[in-house]
Amino acid sequence: MADEPTTAPTGDALPASGAGHALPILRLKRGEDRRLRAGHLWVFSNEVDIAATPLTAFAAGAHARVHDYRDQFLGYAYVNPHALICARILSRSPVHPIDRSLLVHRLKVALALRERHYAAPYYRLVFGEGDGLPGLVLDRYGEVLVGQIATAGMEALRPEIEAAVDKVLAPQALVWKNDGGARELEQLPRQVIAGLGKLPDTLQAVEGVLQFYMPLAAAQKTGWFYDQVANRELFRRLLWPGARVLDICSYGGAWAITAMRCGAREALCVDASEAALAVAESNAVANGVLVRTHRGDAFEVLDQLQREGERFDVVVLDPPAFIKRRKDQPRGEAAYRKLNQLAMRLLERDALLVSCSCSFHLAADDLAGLIQAAARHNSRFVQILAAGGQSPDHPVHPAIPESRYLKAFFCRVTRA
Repeated sequence: MADEPTTAPTGDALPASGAGHALPILRLKRGEDRRLRAGHLWVFSNEVDIAATPLTAFAAGAHARVHDYRDQFLGYAYVNPHALICARILSRSPVHPIDRSLLVHRLKVALALRERHYAAPYYRLVFGEGDGLPGLVLDRYGEVLVGQIATAGMEALRPEIEAAVDKVLAPQALVWKNDGGARELEQLPRQVIAGLGKLPDTLQAVEGVLQFYMPLAAAQKTGWFYDQVANRELFRRLLWPGARVLDICSYGGAWAITAMRCGAREALCVDASEAALAVAESNAVANGVLVRTHRGDAFEVLDQLQREGERFDVVVLDPPAFIKRRKDQPRGEAAYRKLNQLAMRLLERDALLVSCSCSFHLAADDLAGLIQAAARHNSRFVQILAAGGQSPDHPVHPAIPESRYLKAFFCRVTRA
């Protein structure tokens, strides 16, 4: 977690007075403090000593002092008694409870990282746990911010978040695109509302010299997949002029348009969303290139293209998460293997395959194994040229493996 606003007192003692001192205690069972002391931010409901501090005593979104079984202070958290992750820590300093001042500090620390690494204000400004603000995501599109709140605790803090954002950035607009499925786990409604300013019609994202536009009504999640920006930079270095490119699950066309601007002779975008493909076509024109589009299910289109005798020099696979829960793993792994297997049937004799996964439950080594299995099925030889992850505006919290989710392998595929 980011440093607190000022130096905190040593030890676990709480200050004698102040807002934090008046908060109720959420006490953990014996031995359940080790993960939190190692830096994790989550408290699971089965870790709470409900005999001493019943979860039913807390309202969703309420603040609490988290103590270990010996009654030592561990941090300030917000609580949701109805969720498996029943509390998330926002501050470990006894003198800095959860308030607007803490939120302003977290935003300033997050902004400093992005301004150090990005020349223009187009990036993920807040990446939840990675920035010490669990349950909150903020993407920046110049003077417009688009956010998602995934937890009841952050929802209760929404007015304070809006005030902190206004103080730190004073944007023209802050949009809450709270239409993700994670909100249902916290018993929150899905909604798209303006927090500051007015809802914009279109979002603009910038990657280097490329500009992309996404109508808010057609936008997935927070609008643009900034997590792939670093991987697309690597993609540029591995491309060659004259390549024929297939972009599977293309969304707004970022991979295909990047390829065309790097000298590809042709790019085909495939997506299940007609609206997304229309955006990809208009984004291509905005960047001085043209792309072809094909609407349909990725697996079915790959199979159809193979039957039609199509071949490509480069195939990019950037699908949605096939493994959202651990119980989905067997089926999800089979889907990743099949997707790569179908893609390899379309590759020229010496080609580039970019295979991505945003499923946390699929480890990088496991994805590499599935790519290799797909290659053996097709009598292909694979060489991994490079491996990528999420861009630096999605910082990984080293104590929270869940914050590292994106994998990308850049593979040379030849005949065995």
